[in-house]
Amino acid sequence: MKTSGNRDLFEYWNRQRGHRVAPERGDIEPEAIRHVLGDTFFLAADAAGSYPFRLAGTRLCALFGRELKTESFFGLWSRADQPAIHNLLKVVVDEKIGVVAHATGRTAEGIYAINLELLLLPLLQRAPLDARVLGALSPHNVPYWIGARFLGPLSLGAFRHVGSRLEQAPVFRPVASKPAALVRQNQELRRRFVVYEGGRSD
Repeated sequence: MKTSGNRDLFEYWNRQRGHRVAPERGDIEPEAIRHVLGDTFFLAADAAGSYPFRLAGTRLCALFGRELKTESFFGLWSRADQPAIHNLLKVVVDEKIGVVAHATGRTAEGIYAINLELLLLPLLQRAPLDARVLGALSPHNVPYWIGARFLGPLSLGAFRHVGSRLEQAPVFRPVASKPAALVRQNQELRRRFVVYEGGRSD
């Protein structure tokens, strides 16, 4: 991981889960991660599978110029990348393994660009509509124009998977958004996931 905030969030998530495959939402204390809350979010489960924001950090909302709570997570992404994001979220939730990815965005008028690091981590559920994903979208460098200019749809770059540690896992790149290609990608992701064990070994 390239951003210190995402490393801190991952390490906290890993500590909180103990020997489980993932912690529950109630195990995540905002006070313990207050230094990264601005970039952090929780995604809820819903019947439509749109993964709405349950909570979104202030800096994340400032990047897009709006309150993101209740908005679908897919709304942050370009139409071409939404199927790949859907597959990543499905594997995070179903396989209980994290994802770290590169993302790029441009302001609506196309003048300014920004590099971001996306982190998606699974959460265990007690109730059907509990938050299922803890995540962060952290800029590599905080832009001076934040709050004055707003990002349009993001583009997904290379991504890899993280298990009980920050393994040097294989790096994947998004495929074309054709159904057959997405199916092959999802099958490839699932085959790769089995090499990561869910519990801590220390």
